[in-house]
Amino acid sequence: MVENNFGKVGIVAGLTTFVLLVVGVRNVLGHDVEILNFIAFSVFSLIIGIAFSALLFYKLRIAFYIFCAVFVIAFFELFRSYIQDINGQGDLIGILSLFIITSFGLGLALIVQFAVRLLTKK
Repeated sequence: MVENNFGKVGIVAGLTTFVLLVVGVRNVLGHDVEILNFIAFSVFSLIIGIAFSALLFYKLRIAFYIFCAVFVIAFFELFRSYIQDINGQGDLIGILSLFIITSFGLGLALIVQFAVRLLTKK
């Protein structure tokens, strides 16, 4: 059922990503959100939405659920870095950790999905 709504899932994932990034910068860090921040957040949200949609479009269910879990972990790490603000670099560390964890998570999800398909194919 989820595979049939891949467009809706992608839009919801992209919008959720955008909202969480804006809320994180505006409310948790207390910074004003500038136009370049909106552009960067929009591009990242679009990439995330496309990634979620592509996983569902190609019926990669295992990769989709792994990527969902990794994505939640990445946002927890982002907000943890924002709140702790280590040496005044919490904002930079948070965004970089979000990017790195998300990209590694997508790679890991695809590798696991590929391995499962190879092992179950006869």
